[in-house]
Amino acid sequence: MPEIGITGLIVILVVALLVFGPKRLPEIGRSLGKGMREFKDSITGGSDDDKPELPPRSADEPPPPSS
Repeated sequence: MPEIGITGLIVILVVALLVFGPKRLPEIGRSLGKGMREFKDSITGGSDDDKPELPPRSADEPPPPSS
């Protein structure tokens, strides 16, 4: 299987820029990264949902003591 060098990556990026345009390319990259992160978390079992959330503090409640 042939390796993709620097010139191959540049060609792929230029074609992607021509096909999707400069406005949609960052959006596609963001959604691709988010999807890869969710996939990795589902495989490894890592999730932020296990952490308990604190209820929001009301305005009249004093701040917690600092340690």
